[in-house]
Amino acid sequence: MIYSLLALIIGFIMDLFLGDPRNIPHPVVIIGKLISFLDRNLRKIFPKTVLGENLAGALLWIIVCALSFGVPFGILWAAGKVAWWLRLVIESIMCWQILATKSLRTESMKVADALKYEGLDAGRYAVSMIVGRDTARLDETGVIKATVETIAENSSDGIIAPMMFAIIGGGPLGMLYKAVNTMDSMLGYVEEPYKNIGLVPAKMDDVFNFIPARLSAFLMLGAGLFLKLDVKNGWYIFKRDRYNHASPNSAQTESCCAGLLDVQLAGDAWYHGVLHKKKYIGDDLRPIVMDDIPLTCDLMYAMAVLGLFIFGIIKLAVWVTI
Repeated sequence: MIYSLLALIIGFIMDLFLGDPRNIPHPVVIIGKLISFLDRNLRKIFPKTVLGENLAGALLWIIVCALSFGVPFGILWAAGKVAWWLRLVIESIMCWQILATKSLRTESMKVADALKYEGLDAGRYAVSMIVGRDTARLDETGVIKATVETIAENSSDGIIAPMMFAIIGGGPLGMLYKAVNTMDSMLGYVEEPYKNIGLVPAKMDDVFNFIPARLSAFLMLGAGLFLKLDVKNGWYIFKRDRYNHASPNSAQTESCCAGLLDVQLAGDAWYHGVLHKKKYIGDDLRPIVMDDIPLTCDLMYAMAVLGLFIFGIIKLAVWVTI
């Protein structure tokens, strides 16, 4: 048990310093290829009906989850038979690869730098690398809002959620969570051709993120205290707007972020050429500006450190008790 905590701490430090090196194979890429392979081939096996595609999506979800947990578990079991330190090294690498703290900041700051030094078109292109919405229609404010929203949402499913699952079940459970999240990212759309086959992956992602999203909201409010942001308004907007999203989880951290920054997020957005009507999150107490991107990154870093500290204390307390 204690080795998993140590692996998570080492993995978190590696993530802060190394981020996501492009020249090292990433398990999420392998998971993504597996999802694409199953998506293509299961469609050929199951009937092209709503029920048939729903069943194909369910089977796809089960296979991907089983492999994403089973393979890392087997690797760690075998490594543990050789030496404890080998298992620790491998699990530390797993924990590093399920976290996205530095890469989220890096990609977000690319948007800010593109807007600042190259103009709106460059900013639109940079933000298109980290959001699923259409970006061609976005003005500068829209680009900044999309970036802040992405940082706020992914501070949960890119950092706190994988931390929580890794604390509970080590690297293998953390990898399973990343698989669930990746399936939702690739298949969880309401438009064709993903509407039916992506139903189970999308709903299960909601289930897996239900608790982490709410924990992340409280951690974000706690981080806001350290950064001397408007915590009172953050709590108010969280209580009022935390369900102003099609997902039951996404607005949990977005509402906190909007309140802490005293800005308004969300609103209508285009996806795959279709306009989606969305509620606003937060009040327009001040205009959102480019400096809000690095400020939201600072908020994300603070909540990541706070989350690791609290999870670590809980893990140690359980270990001592047992």
